[in-house]
Amino acid sequence: MTRSNEQGIALILAMFMVLVLSTISVSLMFVSQTETWSSQNYKMMSQARYAAESGVHAAANHLMFAYVPPGTNAADPLVGYDMTKAPVIRAGGAAVFVTSVEGAASNYPVDAVRDAFIANSRGTLANDNGSARYRATARMLSMQQITPAYSTTPVTLVTWEITGIGGIDGARSAETEVSANLEHTKVPAFSYAAFATFNGCAALSFAGGATTDSYNSASPLVGGEPVLIEGGGNVGTNGNLTDVGNTTTINGSLSTPRSGVGACTANNVTAEDTADAAITDGLTQLAQPIDFPVPPLPDPLPPTNNISFTQGGGCPGGLVAPWCVPSANGATLDPALTATPGTMSLGNITTNGNSEVHLKAGTYIINSLSQMGNSKLIIDSGPVIFKIAGLDGAGGELASPLTLTGQGISNPTYDPQNLQFIYGGTGNLTLAGGAETASLLYAPNATGSFAGGADWYGAVILKQLTATGGASVHYDIQLQRKMWVAGNQVLSSFSWKKY
Repeated sequence: MTRSNEQGIALILAMFMVLVLSTISVSLMFVSQTETWSSQNYKMMSQARYAAESGVHAAANHLMFAYVPPGTNAADPLVGYDMTKAPVIRAGGAAVFVTSVEGAASNYPVDAVRDAFIANSRGTLANDNGSARYRATARMLSMQQITPAYSTTPVTLVTWEITGIGGIDGARSAETEVSANLEHTKVPAFSYAAFATFNGCAALSFAGGATTDSYNSASPLVGGEPVLIEGGGNVGTNGNLTDVGNTTTINGSLSTPRSGVGACTANNVTAEDTADAAITDGLTQLAQPIDFPVPPLPDPLPPTNNISFTQGGGCPGGLVAPWCVPSANGATLDPALTATPGTMSLGNITTNGNSEVHLKAGTYIINSLSQMGNSKLIIDSGPVIFKIAGLDGAGGELASPLTLTGQGISNPTYDPQNLQFIYGGTGNLTLAGGAETASLLYAPNATGSFAGGADWYGAVILKQLTATGGASVHYDIQLQRKMWVAGNQVLSSFSWKKY
């Protein structure tokens, strides 16, 4: 029987094993290289995205703080734009945009605006590959012009769609696009029952059963009074709310850029420093503080002479017909009949016990107002707007430019717009309410206090507010639709894609 020759089989097996091992080694090397490339691609794409985000933020920073919008720039009138379209178009029909991308041309009608955008929305960021570049394009989505409450200067509000492009050049390049909207819209001047602009502890202080709630001045009165709503009495501050007592209740929410509940200190400003009080709708953390522009001093300034109204005393010296008419318990003032129709300029006004001063619609530019005894201001027609200078005659400020007494105001319509107090100084305001006290107070640099069971229908804006002794602020929800101001500019609607 013949056997086959098996010499050399070991060599064949060895070669086969070398081939298998070589194939595995090559595969492992390929997998390793692929993972390295993948990691490098992810890294470069991330760097390109960060560069694109830098383009968005650089453009947003320029548009927020350096750009002068149409209507407030003499070289850029509103007539060159059609604001009824979204996005906004130029008179020729093209969407309005500025860009810092090479090879692309802006069509914004003002050369200086185009050049400034290019200079402030492009650049490079150093990285381990050398550098990443960023560019940006901003398209005008909407535009409107308003004259803010308590201002005579128009403001143009523009919303932009900003697209940032980030890239890394070289043998292995990367490019990413990030988009966001820079929104600038109007908001109600009085969005809260009470707002305190101070950013520290006890900006708002509610204690001793003080409360907030709301009502609707457009709804019919019941028994001569508004129907109160157990809710909607939101408060806000750039700092902290201190609230004490289990009968103290904010029937609404607290809005503040601060966070946390607990003891407030100068180095740790919490949102709320509470002791058994209640905020029915909890805390809302604001993205940034709310800025309320300080109203300017009246121009021209009012006199600083003293004017006193007494019961049965008629028109004090210096106040003459036809704009001051004696009435049963005091006098009636009508700015429409002055030499400058609609405006009346008065000094330091004092209303004494049981006197009644009837006020007709107009602007009352005064130095100070102090109520005494059971005197009363009666709103015959509105709006009645008090612009308070609060000066002491020696270049300084009066300590207390506004003092109101309980039941000292009668605004029977309960529309708070019919009686407004505007003050830009830093004095202390003594506030009180009553059955018909409906008013708005705008004094973002002043301190103020409610006490003694005061009922204030409307809203207040102060630097710091203290409410004690059962004081109640009833917010008119109609204010959500009136008296606009420019809101904070906010970046929103982020999205991104890679090329």
